[in-house]
Amino acid sequence: MEDQGKKLKEIMEKKNNVRENHAINEIPVNSMELKKPRIITVTSGKGGVGKTNLAVNLALAYARTGRKVVVMDADLGLANVNVMLNMIPKFNLYHVIRKQKTMKEILAETEYGLSIVAGASGFSKIANLSEAERQYFIDELNTLSTADIIIIDTSAGVSSNVLDFVAIADDSLIITTPEPTAITDAYGIIKIIATELNSLNMGLKLIVNRVKNAADAGKIADRMIKITSQFLNLKLEYLGFIYDDTAVSNAVLKQKPFIIIEPRCKASQCIQHLVGRLDKIETRKDEGFGSLFKRMFRGDS
Repeated sequence: MEDQGKKLKEIMEKKNNVRENHAINEIPVNSMELKKPRIITVTSGKGGVGKTNLAVNLALAYARTGRKVVVMDADLGLANVNVMLNMIPKFNLYHVIRKQKTMKEILAETEYGLSIVAGASGFSKIANLSEAERQYFIDELNTLSTADIIIIDTSAGVSSNVLDFVAIADDSLIITTPEPTAITDAYGIIKIIATELNSLNMGLKLIVNRVKNAADAGKIADRMIKITSQFLNLKLEYLGFIYDDTAVSNAVLKQKPFIIIEPRCKASQCIQHLVGRLDKIETRKDEGFGSLFKRMFRGDS
């Protein structure tokens, strides 16, 4: 694995050098910094807490600001992003992983001004790719660098794939609900992330979903932040909450995002607030887009 990582690193460094030289020749000096999208990973300790709903509606809120947004469904078991948007993509991430299609060919435009990369249902582990498949996958992921925002909806729980996508994110959003089991599972995934990725600053941010009031959400967040700091020596930031809103369940039944159907409902206002909070947080400045995706195969954080 280490040897493969070194080879991939050399390959990507050469590609980045070529691209940087090309950019120097064609781009004015005052704008030579290569563009890197903001990568936001959305994950949870258990299913059913509203993870995909958050990812899709957050993406739409960003798209409404005029930014180019891509939602990648990285749940390789039960892909749901396209279901929420009432879409049936012909191709998905599996076809890219298996080198049957390019990322551009599977990128599906939606009627809402954002694009999606459909999930690769039935494919278990990115880690099982051969070296050639990994190189192709990295190259294809790099084609998404034209986006301003990439939101990655992972599977619930912990797998090597979830950790991979958390490792490359500028912001990793951990979503929970007030239910004791959801809170316990959220702490569990944070603990595993802290242990496996071995980094004290991974941009972990907590969102409490389906709350009755802000005070309840604050209490849950304070408790989570305290125990995370005390027992894991890890920084967890409270990003915000989403109200328990009937507009959300109504939208799910209609297979349309709630921020589209009821843009002024409580849940939609919460989403807008989350985008505002994220916009105030700086992203990584020290790495290129390709370098971030190389983390998947090197185990860095």
